Amino acid sequence: MYKTIIRPLFFSFDPEKIHHFTFSLIRFFHKIGFGSIFRSIYKVENPKLERELFGLKFPNPVGLAAGFDKDAKLYKELSNFGFGFIEIGTVTPKPQPGNDKPRLFRLKEDSAIINRMGFNNGGVEKAVERLKDNENVLIGGNIGKNKITPNDEAVNDYIICFEALFDYVDYFVVNVSSPNTPNLRALQEKKPLTDLLQTLQDRNNSKEKRKPILLKIAPDLTDEQLLDIIEIIETTKIDGVIATNTTISREGISSENKKEMGGLSGKPLTERATGVIRFLSEKSNKAFPIIGVGGIHSANDALEKLDAGASLVQLYTGFIYEGPVLIKQINKAILNRK
Repeated sequence: MYKTIIRPLFFSFDPEKIHHFTFSLIRFFHKIGFGSIFRSIYKVENPKLERELFGLKFPNPVGLAAGFDKDAKLYKELSNFGFGFIEIGTVTPKPQPGNDKPRLFRLKEDSAIINRMGFNNGGVEKAVERLKDNENVLIGGNIGKNKITPNDEAVNDYIICFEALFDYVDYFVVNVSSPNTPNLRALQEKKPLTDLLQTLQDRNNSKEKRKPILLKIAPDLTDEQLLDIIEIIETTKIDGVIATNTTISREGISSENKKEMGGLSGKPLTERATGVIRFLSEKSNKAFPIIGVGGIHSANDALEKLDAGASLVQLYTGFIYEGPVLIKQINKAILNRK
C-alpha cells in the first residue's frame, strides 16, 4: 500500500513540504490512538534482536538516522514503527534556518535524495525541552556547529550542545561530515578532529556517569584518512563510529537533479558505505563498534552491513522510499538467520 498508493501521492509534492505534512499526519494518527496499531503492524519484539552496545541495551538493531527528526518533535511517534532507537539532530547551540530553499531534491530514478538543508534546527534548548518528556525511547543526540561559527571556535559549539543534552540522550554523535555547512568537513582533518573529540571526551570522563560518544564520518574519505580515523579513535578512546554520512560524489547518477549541490543519500551510497564499514572493521581488528548507514533499501542491504562489521544499522532515505515495513523486514531477516 505504501509503495503503490502513499508514496506516489507524496512524491507528487515538494519534498520538504511533504516532510512537514507527514509529521503532522503521524502526530494526528498518534493522538487518535493509532500508535498501538502501528506497533502491532511494524514492531518485532524478540530477545534475539536485543543488542548490548556502549553499555546500552538496544531492543533491536534498526535505528532512525539523524536528519529526519532534527528537533526531537516526533521521536515517540516514530518509535511506534518499530525502530530500536532514534537519533535526533543535527542540533546546534543557536537556532538557524539552514540554507535557502529549495534544498531537498528527489532522484527517483536512482532511489536517492540530495539535500543541502544546512543544519536547520530550532536550537539545542528547544530539543532539550521536548526530550524531557521521554520515557522509554533510546535516543542519540547528533551535535554540530552553527554556520556562523568559525572552525577555530567550533569546539565551543559542540561543548554547548554536549552539556545541554547530556542528561537527555543515551549517546552522542559528533557530526563533522555534513557537506552542507561551509568548511565543516575540514574538521575531519586529523589534528582538529583529535582536539575536538579529546575535549569532549575529557568533559565526558569528568561526569559521574559518562555517555557514549560516536563520530559520524563521510563516505568520501580516502583509505589514508580512514586509517587516521582509526588512530584518532584509539587516541581519544571514543566509543565508536557511524559510517556513513551523505556523499558529494555523483558517480553513476542518472536523475536530472544530480546537478544539485548537497549531500547524496540512498541506493547509490549502498556499496561505498558498506565498503567503509568493512575497511574500518578489518583495519582496526574490530576495535570499536560501528553503526552502519547509507543506502539501506532492503533487508539484504542491512544484512550486508552487519556482515561487513556493523553492530547496528540506521535508515533514512530507505525509510522514505520503502516505508516503515522495511524496519520489520530487516528485523525479521535477522531473526531468520539465527
